[in-house]
Amino acid sequence: MKVNCSMSKIIVFSLLSWGITFSSAADTLSNIKESQIITIANREASLPFSYLSENKKPIGYSIDICLKIVDALKKELKLPQLKVNYLLVTGSTRIPSIVEGKADLECGSTTNNTERRKQVAFAIPHFFATSRMLVRADSGITNWTDLKDKTVVTTKGTTTVKLLNDRDKVRSLGLKLLEANDHNNSFSMLESGQVAAFPMDDVLLYGLRANAKDPSKFVIVGDGLSTEPYGIMLRKDDPAFKAFVDRQISNLMSDGEITKLYTKWFQQPVPPKSINLNMPMGLLLRDTIRFPSDKVPD
Repeated sequence: MKVNCSMSKIIVFSLLSWGITFSSAADTLSNIKESQIITIANREASLPFSYLSENKKPIGYSIDICLKIVDALKKELKLPQLKVNYLLVTGSTRIPSIVEGKADLECGSTTNNTERRKQVAFAIPHFFATSRMLVRADSGITNWTDLKDKTVVTTKGTTTVKLLNDRDKVRSLGLKLLEANDHNNSFSMLESGQVAAFPMDDVLLYGLRANAKDPSKFVIVGDGLSTEPYGIMLRKDDPAFKAFVDRQISNLMSDGEITKLYTKWFQQPVPPKSINLNMPMGLLLRDTIRFPSDKVPD
C-alpha cells in the first residue's frame, strides 16, 4: 500500500512522541525491562554527591536522585523488583562506563560541558559548583598568583586539569601539575605536604576538608575559575531514556523533593562523621529548580 509523504511524517512524529526510535544502538528502557536490572556508576569519595558509607554502601545527594529515578522506572516499566547494580568508577573511567554500556546512569559529580557531550548525554543539572583550591591554613596562599612555580595536584579526568593548564598559560605561573587517581589521593598529597594546593570544585573540597583529621588545618581559597553544572550522565542517541530521566528530575524539582534532598546533604550532618557542609543553595540551582532545563553555559 502506498503511503503519502504527509501521512509518513505523522506516523514518524507519533512514534517519536511516544519515545519510540528507529535506532537499536541505544534503547536503555527496553534493555532495563528485558534484563530487569539497572546499573548505576558511582564514586568512592565525591562527598556529599556519591561516596561509600562505612559499610561500603553507595550514598549521597546524586545517589538519592538516581534512586528516585529508579523508583519511577519501577512504575513505568511495571518492574517492582527492578534490581540495582552499582559500578564503582573514577574520574577517568566514568565516561567509558557509559559509552561502553557498562552503566546506565552515572550518579556522581560530573560536569556537563561541550567536550563531554560529544561522547555522552547529560540530564538537567542538579548542582552548580565553582572551581577553587584547598591549601594548608599556614601556607600563605590566598589566590592563584600565589602558586607561581609551585607543585599542585588535582584529580585525573576532571575538568579542573584543563582549567589549571589554561590559567598556567595565561598567568605564566610555571605550575608543576600532578594528577591523582581520585579525590582522596589528591587530598592525601596535600595533607602530607607533597603539594602546595589541591584545586577542584569547591563543594568537593568542603567535603574533603570536613572529613580531615583536623579540618582547621585547611582552607579553601582563590577566585572561582569557572561554574561547573553537575548532571547525571547517560548514553547519547537515546532520546527516550533521556526524556524519561529529565522528566523525573523536573518532577523532583517542581514538587520540592530536590530542595529536601539538598537540605539533607548540604545543610545537615551527613555520614560517616556527621559533618555539616553548611552550604546554602546557590542562585543558579534555585533558578533551575524554578525553570528546569538541560541547557547549560559553555
